[in-house]
Amino acid sequence: MDSYCESAKAKIREACNAPDAEVFFLVGGTQTNATVIDALLKSYQGVIAADTGHISVHEAGAIEFGGHKVLTLPHHNGKISASQIEVLLNAYQNDANHDHMVMPGMVYLSHPTEYGTLYSREELSEISSLCRANQIPLYLDGARLAYALACPQNDLTLTDIAALCDVFYIGGTKCGALFGEAVVIPDVGTIPHFFTIIKQHGALLAKGRLLGIQFDELFTDHLYERIGIPAIQAADRIRQILSQNGYALCFDSPTNQVFCVIENARMERLAEEVEFGFWEKYDDSHTIIRFATSWAARMEDVEMLGKVLE
Repeated sequence: MDSYCESAKAKIREACNAPDAEVFFLVGGTQTNATVIDALLKSYQGVIAADTGHISVHEAGAIEFGGHKVLTLPHHNGKISASQIEVLLNAYQNDANHDHMVMPGMVYLSHPTEYGTLYSREELSEISSLCRANQIPLYLDGARLAYALACPQNDLTLTDIAALCDVFYIGGTKCGALFGEAVVIPDVGTIPHFFTIIKQHGALLAKGRLLGIQFDELFTDHLYERIGIPAIQAADRIRQILSQNGYALCFDSPTNQVFCVIENARMERLAEEVEFGFWEKYDDSHTIIRFATSWAARMEDVEMLGKVLE
């Protein structure tokens, strides 16, 4: 309720072209996902997500801990489609035993996805229309949203997301803030008493101005829409370097996450000089690793990586 938060909320509403939107500040992504999903679902409902989705794989069962099942669908480069969701919804409705089953109650997407891929405006519109026809909310995880907005291949704006999603969040933690995420609810009343629900989840930061100050800066002079540009430029250069040195790229990611296949022995040598993330086992002798760039990426570091890879 401080002046910094109120200023940040006003700037976010303007950037999203959603003048009546409710805006709430939370501390981290898993906390935000667990709080929003629990608030949107009834006790007998679950959330539809890609089998690679953050809530399914990398949140230590936080959604299940809150009493809701994650209903997974096979991913296609990290994404799920409207047709897949429709099949799942119909299968539930047409199952004579559905009263004994977890009801699909909402859809979770992330943009960019866990594989650094992007939903197009057309894809998100199709999913949104399906959700509204079935009266289930659509929630978009924007932990890395700044890197989507800075990517030339992206055609989704903040205005599009606000128009097509029932709830979404604008990531700060991974996008230039020390910590913090901004939950945007475009239509007032979508989640009644959400402030109280945040408090119930232990997610209310008493010194909330620390969040407001950061988002007030991120949304001054369209900084949030520009802050990811260095990350995209650095990631593009890393992709170029990897290809030039014979590494196979994975997932066709255009954003700040770069995935490649590497021999296990070479990976061990590389780890002595370079920081990267283990992603998944490829086969008995190869691993998929990830390089992630950020708003603070420096080209001199990228070129040093290039020398090591050579």
